[in-house]
Amino acid sequence: MSIRLKLLLSYAAMLVIPLVSIVLISLLMVIVFRGDLQNIKGIYESTEALFDHEDVEHIAKEIKRSVERQPSLLKDQTYLEEMSNELQRKDSGLIVRLDGTILYRSLSVEQISNLSSNLPPYNQNDSFTQHPPKKVGNSNYLFLQFDFNYQNNKRGTIFIVSKINPTTYFIRKYFPTLFLSLVFILIITHVLLTTFMSKNIIRPLRALQNAASEIKEGNLDFQIKVNGKDEIGQLGVMFEEMRSRLQTSIQVQAQYEENRKELISNISHDLKTPLTAIRGYIDGIMEGIADTPEKNLKYLQTIAVKADELDHLINELFLYSKLDLNRQQFYFESVHVLAFLNDWSEELQFELEKQGIAFHADIHLDPATCVLLDRDHFKRVLNNIIQNSVRYMDKQQPSIQLAAYCVESLAILEIKDNGSGIDPEAVQHIFERFYRADESRNANTGGSGLGLAIAKQIMEGHGGSITASSQLTVGTTIKLCIPITTRE
Repeated sequence: MSIRLKLLLSYAAMLVIPLVSIVLISLLMVIVFRGDLQNIKGIYESTEALFDHEDVEHIAKEIKRSVERQPSLLKDQTYLEEMSNELQRKDSGLIVRLDGTILYRSLSVEQISNLSSNLPPYNQNDSFTQHPPKKVGNSNYLFLQFDFNYQNNKRGTIFIVSKINPTTYFIRKYFPTLFLSLVFILIITHVLLTTFMSKNIIRPLRALQNAASEIKEGNLDFQIKVNGKDEIGQLGVMFEEMRSRLQTSIQVQAQYEENRKELISNISHDLKTPLTAIRGYIDGIMEGIADTPEKNLKYLQTIAVKADELDHLINELFLYSKLDLNRQQFYFESVHVLAFLNDWSEELQFELEKQGIAFHADIHLDPATCVLLDRDHFKRVLNNIIQNSVRYMDKQQPSIQLAAYCVESLAILEIKDNGSGIDPEAVQHIFERFYRADESRNANTGGSGLGLAIAKQIMEGHGGSITASSQLTVGTTIKLCIPITTRE
């Protein structure tokens, strides 16, 4: 529910709830004080005349004065009919009693049974009494009593009987109670609605304010909990997503910074090692330690090897930097995978046999299967994998196996060795930037830590993927997947 709709409903509730409540309270009070609701009608009709007794009082007093001047009128049915008709226009009726005997009753009064029974007794001469409403049948009646002395000290009484609207009478009588109830209902309604709006609007806004303050102070290690589907709830969700992404970005930035420091440390070490060796052999030559042509040649050969290592490391760093910045161009061409792998396998087998490593290729590919490759870069991927396998060989009969096959629209290559294997916790990190399981950075047991990271960048540039699985002391399998373009 939107905030706009909530506000509209709350304003409507402030109007409707008090009105409905005061009506319900009025009805309940009628039931309590009057017994039922059967006579409640004409709520919207004007009933002011029913409570304006001046006219009926005037008629009653006129009858009294006329009877005092001419006593025979009290028993004159024609005169009493005229007065009764006049009262009838006021929705009232006339009852005349003399010494307890009813002399006259208006037609409207006669039609109502039990109305003339149990009339109030004579009070005193020249007295006027307004009695509380009396319920007769299903209606309420108001009795106005005028007492006077008739001839020979007879007691005469004139009753003006007016049918009243119970609701209007009730409201007038209990107006203070109803007014106080209405004020109480208004207060309660506003308190409840204010509390509701505070809970649904102000509190979430305050939570967002506190969250913004935490972010301003650099604290992102918290969670924003703003519930609801309105605009504030949606804002809270976006605010939480922003906080989460900002936290992730800062963590990634921190990781990049850590990687940068590690890179500087690792590269400094890798660059320093061949440079130190080169400097040492040069110093040996300059100081005359290589005092024979054979020693001199050996020293120069060692310097050349170290220079090649240094050049290879610099090239790896340069290539990885270009790949990481997406500045390395790929020159793709459609290549028949079977022919490509057969040629590469023959060259690889020759090189591995010189190192005493057995190689076996199991290639199951259609000769017409083609993929888009940058030959040089893809060979670098394969060579980096083979170099890692050779570097970590520890078996008396080392071996490397190549398997190639198709799965749906992918060409799959698996390179498996029987080397030392990789710790399960390290397998998921070997393709990360600058990661290296061997922290010693011994040139004989580990490279720069960029080989597999470069392989991953190249495979992603080809639209493929590279994954690894390994078991300690058993060996490692590297799996390459590359999309097939055509099957000619």
